Amino acid sequence: MTLIRNIDRYGALLHLLLFALLFSPQLQADPEIVHIGVLSHRGDQATLRMWGPTAAYLATNIPAYQFVIRPLKFDEVNSAVETGKIDFVLVNPGIYVNLEVKYRVSRIATLYNRRNDVPYKIFGGVIFTRQDHPEINNLEDLRGHSMMAVDTTSLGGFQMAMREMVEEGIDPYTDLQSLQFGGIHDYVVMAVLNSEVDVGAVRTDILERMASAGTIDLNDFRIINPQKVSEFPFALSTRLYPEWPFSKVAHTADSLAQQVAVALLNMPHDHAAALAGNYAGWTIPLDYQPVHDLFRTLKLPPYQNLGKFTLSDAISRYWYWLLGGLLMLLFMVVMTLWVMRLNKAIQKAKNRLELQHELILDSVADGIYGVDLHGRSTFFNKAAERITGWEAAEVIGLNQHDILHHTHADGSPHRAEECPVYQTFRENQARYVSDDVFWRKDGNSFPVEYSSTPIWGDSGKTVGSVVVFRDITRRKRAEEEARQHQLELARAGRLSTLGEMASGIAHELNQPLTAISTNAQASIRILESDSANINVCVDVMERIASQADRAGEIIRQLRRLVRKEPLERSEGEVNDLVNAVVVLIWPDVRRASVRLELDLEEPLPRISLQPIQIEQVILNLARNAIESLAERVNGERMLYIGTRSEPGESIWITVRDNGPGIKPELANTLFDPFVTGKPQGMGLGLSISYGIIEAHGGKLSFNPAYRDGAEFTFYLPLRETS
Repeated sequence: MTLIRNIDRYGALLHLLLFALLFSPQLQADPEIVHIGVLSHRGDQATLRMWGPTAAYLATNIPAYQFVIRPLKFDEVNSAVETGKIDFVLVNPGIYVNLEVKYRVSRIATLYNRRNDVPYKIFGGVIFTRQDHPEINNLEDLRGHSMMAVDTTSLGGFQMAMREMVEEGIDPYTDLQSLQFGGIHDYVVMAVLNSEVDVGAVRTDILERMASAGTIDLNDFRIINPQKVSEFPFALSTRLYPEWPFSKVAHTADSLAQQVAVALLNMPHDHAAALAGNYAGWTIPLDYQPVHDLFRTLKLPPYQNLGKFTLSDAISRYWYWLLGGLLMLLFMVVMTLWVMRLNKAIQKAKNRLELQHELILDSVADGIYGVDLHGRSTFFNKAAERITGWEAAEVIGLNQHDILHHTHADGSPHRAEECPVYQTFRENQARYVSDDVFWRKDGNSFPVEYSSTPIWGDSGKTVGSVVVFRDITRRKRAEEEARQHQLELARAGRLSTLGEMASGIAHELNQPLTAISTNAQASIRILESDSANINVCVDVMERIASQADRAGEIIRQLRRLVRKEPLERSEGEVNDLVNAVVVLIWPDVRRASVRLELDLEEPLPRISLQPIQIEQVILNLARNAIESLAERVNGERMLYIGTRSEPGESIWITVRDNGPGIKPELANTLFDPFVTGKPQGMGLGLSISYGIIEAHGGKLSFNPAYRDGAEFTFYLPLRETS
């Protein structure tokens, strides 16, 4: 080792002498001195030997300046930058990130590390132990063992390893037997080799470099948490991060920094300076966000205050300072009194937190209660008491399912294993139920919507669930009122339609009634005459019965259309509904001289529908067509009503006419409320019809491609859609 130190010392002197001989003209010209601070992580002599040629290279390419290497220990970097003793700095990425935030240091190039003549711009950390430590095989085995790292600010020599340990649940400051810092990577390796500590942490390629120098044998060590990364040949235990950045200090001129950056980027990978520093040149500055992420994870400077800092964090981290301060302030106070006061303060804080917790729960309008893993209620807020009628003292500690959730709305028992509240903490998955029932203390049920969310304990395991529920009785009532309003609106639409049809229907009823009266008088005369003919009377009576049936059918169809029908659906056939509508529109068809063409597919499958509502849609479309045909002066007036089915899918109904058609400006808003092309129309018929068909799972549409008049089509699905 003494021989190696002498060689290092003479090598450094030789480099300085060579530097003086080569650049004596510049020295005589008194060039400006530029100081480059380099982290001396392997010792000052090694730092000068590695980076002195790089300084000479920069002086050659920038003759106006003399570049001098200043080795810096870990605890000297910040002060050197802050006091302006250095102009450029070459440190590990961890230190650089802090300098960047605190002193506005900015990177101008990133190092290419050299290993076996292959350049690497990333590196990581190595956690290792002696080969004869069989009880240490993974990160979990580190508990209770001694460890040495390079420095608390060494990225590869400690912080990378610390991140892996912390994410494994190991705190190196509390879970290890001891944690020491050697200051230099080589010291850490030798401390493990000499069994001074059980485990060491250094940056990647240190072990390989020392093995190449003959200082160690790699077979004497075993890598902990080994990582395999393609095209990265070094022993590795952590994630990979960008290599060291070459950075300018804030006071350094940008023009000089630009010259230095250009010189470094133009350095050949096999230049003597690169070979002396065991690197392979430089590249443009890399993204150091992974280093920022590491510091955020570990809450290290400059992110030590990141996130909310709770009272619990302060006590757990600085409890010894608090205790020491109290002991100093209360040194002369009786210990018993101090303990009593401390307990009183802690109890007061606990009561305050519990009170705040209760106030928050009680201020919420929704009912909230907690459930443990056995289904027992753990808390019950004021809103839950008000909604259910149960007092918190009556519920807490008892099975919530047996009290609140034991029966379905139809009266059937609700089994506990099917309860969403239980399934929440069993499957560790939140649930939302939009329509269910809870039971009040008085035995009445009420509709609710609720969410059930898992509750996790300190260990991260599920300890129960919290239920937030809301009484939706008013909303249900409002929905029912809306349905009733829709029914009344539809009935009003039918009554309005019948009002417009009144004159035609009256005329249609007058014909069979007149025929009945005439035939009845004829029958009387025949019977009063001496030449009574029984066969003639029978024929007249049959005519009277036929006309009476005709009038009765019209009246029956009117009664069906105007009555208040329930909203429940029933099985029916669409063709029957079309024929029923034909009876109602026949007076208008005859009066307007319209030829009615029925094209009904037989047989059609029966379908679940609301008959009166579908009749209203067909009637509305047919009457619109008849009113439109009244404007046609020349040619035949034709109204077509057809049905067809798509097997297994739907039934289609088409109503078209050869009238003047729909105005183009109304085509896009035809189904909007209060949009009409009639001078006296209200614009509600098509809007109501569209809503009825949509409620049945179908769609009513206008065919703009039909140019011979107007064509409307709607379909009804064979299966109800949910």
